[in-house]
Amino acid sequence: MSKDYKSFSIELAGRTLTADIGRVAAQANAAAFMHYGDTTVLSTITASEKPRDGIDFFPLSVEYEEKMYAAGKMPGGFNKREGKPSENAVLTSRVIDRPMRPLFPKDYRNDVTISNLVLSVDPECSPELTAMIGSAIAAAISDIPFNGPCATTQIGLLDGTFIVNPSDTQAASSDLKLTVASTREKVIMIEAGANEVPEAVMIEAIYLADSINKKLIDFIDMIVKECGKQKHEYTSCSIPEEFFEAIKNIVSPQDMEEAVFTDEKQIREANIKSLKAKLEESFADNEEWLALLDEAIYQYQKKTVRKMILKDKKRPDGRQMNQIRKLSAEVDIIPRVHGSAMFTRGQTQICNIATLAPLSDSQRLDGLNAEETAKRYMHHYNFPSYSVGETKVSRGPGRREIGHGALAERALIPVLPDETEFPYAIRTVSETFESNGSTSMASTCASCMSLMAAGVPIKKMVAGISCGLVTGENDDEYVLLTDIQGLEDFFGDMDFKVTGTRDGITAIQMDIKIHGLTREIVEGAIETCRQARIFIMDTCMEPCIDKPRSEIGEFAPKIEMISIDPAKIGDVVGKQGKVINKIIEETGVKIDIDDDGKVSVFGPDRQMIFKAIEIIKSIVTDIEEGMIFKGKVVRIAEFGAFIELAPNKDGMLHISKISEKRIDRVEDVLDIGDEVTVKVMEVDNVRGRISLSMRPSDFGDTPETGGHRHKGHAVEGRDEGINRDLPHNRRKGGHNKKRQ
Repeated sequence: MSKDYKSFSIELAGRTLTADIGRVAAQANAAAFMHYGDTTVLSTITASEKPRDGIDFFPLSVEYEEKMYAAGKMPGGFNKREGKPSENAVLTSRVIDRPMRPLFPKDYRNDVTISNLVLSVDPECSPELTAMIGSAIAAAISDIPFNGPCATTQIGLLDGTFIVNPSDTQAASSDLKLTVASTREKVIMIEAGANEVPEAVMIEAIYLADSINKKLIDFIDMIVKECGKQKHEYTSCSIPEEFFEAIKNIVSPQDMEEAVFTDEKQIREANIKSLKAKLEESFADNEEWLALLDEAIYQYQKKTVRKMILKDKKRPDGRQMNQIRKLSAEVDIIPRVHGSAMFTRGQTQICNIATLAPLSDSQRLDGLNAEETAKRYMHHYNFPSYSVGETKVSRGPGRREIGHGALAERALIPVLPDETEFPYAIRTVSETFESNGSTSMASTCASCMSLMAAGVPIKKMVAGISCGLVTGENDDEYVLLTDIQGLEDFFGDMDFKVTGTRDGITAIQMDIKIHGLTREIVEGAIETCRQARIFIMDTCMEPCIDKPRSEIGEFAPKIEMISIDPAKIGDVVGKQGKVINKIIEETGVKIDIDDDGKVSVFGPDRQMIFKAIEIIKSIVTDIEEGMIFKGKVVRIAEFGAFIELAPNKDGMLHISKISEKRIDRVEDVLDIGDEVTVKVMEVDNVRGRISLSMRPSDFGDTPETGGHRHKGHAVEGRDEGINRDLPHNRRKGGHNKKRQ
């Protein structure tokens, strides 16, 4: 054991959180070996010795690695080795990144990697939360410049009571899944999924988490005091002030204002390109300044936009601070798909397509925190380069796309119908046609309308909007911006996204670029988003489609569900699947059977679905004396015919029971394949024999038509049009051949 090894512990939500420092990973800039209950995570941070050349951003990478051994499980697939990160791992990496990135120096260009390795999982203690705290500790005690510490807490809501750092079981039934990161002074990150939680309750939960974060920060301060390293010096990549002054002599502040203040993104980009060409010509002999020109122009634009918004209360496109861009909505714009909608807000345009499928097509999840489960609703988001007028080869969704899709997915989960009411797996895909700010919120609106157009009986309409922020030097000097466009996002301090119904919040995602928000700003942003999303529903979404359609789309699969005795599942499936495959072949449907006896039957033809259900019911229904069936002749013997009443259920129709008149040969009346209506006269369960009759006199007073259908193929109280005269109550069909 290293002589520098020290261990620190704190009680957190009734469980012990321990950080071992100096015990492992000594060659990293810093490492925190974290234990929360039996959950164990190794959090490390490393930095390159020199800045990366030719970049104008801070190159931070955050990794969250899920190892299946942590939950005592084998990886799925043939390789039996962990592959690309799961969606949960990607989203966790983003949640760690978002609060920590602003706390590093803005002009720091050294590569930094924060890595979290999950080694064991205790269902009572979240490995994601443990990694968030471990990352903050590692950064705080390292020699890497970092203006922390920060801390993170999760809040649940069960039966109206807040739960701090809920367990897996508690989180599964919680009305709120909230993650809040804070510095000592302010909230710096909010991520939430909620079941229509009112704004006031959400704010209360946020600041409960913030109060716990402050206690965690005191704990981290103690660790830093004992184990913290001296922060190293670094090469600043800030723009020299004399360079800015030289630029202003060529491009005046008025010139820059005229260039950036327009409601057309393409015009703005053309204006900036023209100014850049002018500056490149002026500084052609100064290679050092030319190398910094892109960053200098960016900073010049940023200062110009921020000054005009904050001081002059003027937005780049001329809108009022709380004004939403022009809205429009359409449904059914794509033929043959199950549902489609397009939502446009200014120069942001999303087309969403909904697809319905059997529950068996739900996404299978193999995670650390629970046994393998299925995800019934999936929202996928795509962001092609053409949506911003660029050219780039598509290599699949990146972390941003996965994050945006997950946010819109969380937004709609609370209003989806239960699978017993609507037994479908649901996928919505948002295709970004055009982007200029907050496509994830446009995706929420578009997917809500797409679901309604597809006939998904969602409980309430959901909309989303983003609120921006520009701050001054003092906490009380700020401006909130409703519906931020790309320029306001790039140069502003906050992107606060909120989705919800008229009655409450369903999701939140807050990103900031400053060192935290005051409570006044948080409350103001939440209220601004509430008003805006109701405006969007009232003026745009509801006039387009105000409620879910009563029927699913023409091309969507039709699904019906029944429940059977689990003990009779084997009868429906049959040996080597012969029975169920025969039903599928006969009706053209697809059948899924769960272990609890839930049977889903689906296909394009509802009539064939009901036929398959009738067959299944006939299989699982015990045959009793007096039942009437429409069966098929499957074998003929000298003494009578065998009638298939249901798959693997045959009855014996004696020659004497075929007609009131004497018959010499069965073949004179019946052929194999004929459909006949028969009545069960006797059931011998000991011998497994069922005696049948076609004689009209045995049907008693049963009317020729009428009555009602019994389970399966049985018809109780009628013979469905029996012809009382020979050739008797039969339908000719098939050929006279033995049953195979």
